[in-house]
Amino acid sequence: MSVAACAELVQRGDPDRFRAVMAAPVEARAQLFPLYAFNLEVARAPWVTQEPLIAEMRLQWWRDVVENAHSGAARAHEVAGPLHDLIRDFGLPVEVMDRLIEARRWDIHREPHDGPDELSAYLEDTGAGLMWLAARALGAPDAAEGPVRAYGWASAAAAYIRAVPVLEARGRQPLPGGFGLTDLASQGLERLALARKARKVVPKEIAPALLVGWQSEGFLRQVVAGQSSPDLSEARKRWGLLWQAFSGRW
Repeated sequence: MSVAACAELVQRGDPDRFRAVMAAPVEARAQLFPLYAFNLEVARAPWVTQEPLIAEMRLQWWRDVVENAHSGAARAHEVAGPLHDLIRDFGLPVEVMDRLIEARRWDIHREPHDGPDELSAYLEDTGAGLMWLAARALGAPDAAEGPVRAYGWASAAAAYIRAVPVLEARGRQPLPGGFGLTDLASQGLERLALARKARKVVPKEIAPALLVGWQSEGFLRQVVAGQSSPDLSEARKRWGLLWQAFSGRW
């Protein structure tokens, strides 16, 4: 029941996000690691069993944990304990966490998203919601929610596109009919542009919460350009992360 245990989980299960946190100032890591470990636990809950009912129960357990954050329930869990502390100490909006968990129910079943708007809502509740939670944990004001969520949506779109081959291999239909990868990538770039237009309301102190999006623009541009195997080189990834971490610009 420690931040170190959360960091180990993120390192094993979400290495890119781990790299982003390690590029952040040390004082920000205690807030970010429990939150990202919580996201990882919720994201993988639908995939650790072939039984939809068991997957539903796992997600419901996390909904109960979040709802009862102030009661001290499940504090012995290696992630739930630090998460409870985070919610209590920083007043994180539990309704945003609840929507994040609820959105993951889509991963349990095999039906496609019912159109681009439903896929957009999924990305809003998962990736955009998570980035807003991270920003709030670092002290973001209410005025920053719009650009932070837009940047989080773009980051989530990039991650979702990367996951499409895996989702298809597992029998899912990740994209609605008539809506392709370039469509999603274009929307991601539009959200990114909107976020940057309004970034003057985002304090530099919460820049560490946005580090997870450091690869998004380059990757999305590759998809829009029609590259058959879009990805950034390791050197470009390292440089991009270091530049964003030191400059605070996104």
